[in-house]
Amino acid sequence: MLICHCSCPDRETAAMLARRLVEERLAACASVLPGLRSTWRWDGAIQEGDEVLLLAKTSAARFDALAARIVELHPYSVPAVVAVEVAAGLPAYLAWVDAETRGADPVPAP
Repeated sequence: MLICHCSCPDRETAAMLARRLVEERLAACASVLPGLRSTWRWDGAIQEGDEVLLLAKTSAARFDALAARIVELHPYSVPAVVAVEVAAGLPAYLAWVDAETRGADPVPAP
């Protein structure tokens, strides 16, 4: 299992991504955490801004498809999509994540 995080410009973007990733079985669950303040360098200048964090729980087998879908839907030209491997977890929860993300790739909604 992986926990993938992605910073979003606002709650609406994060909520839309969460919904689409779960609908398309790319994530078993996605959580939206407001209140993120980010500092980064872009185009040679230091930027700062308020963002919202999206946490998506997925299987390692679905990460590439999840990341590609985020890139398609996200307003940033280079969204921060980073995943960390879960070292341990409640076996029933890990099995649920696996079951919810298993299956054929869905056809993306228009």
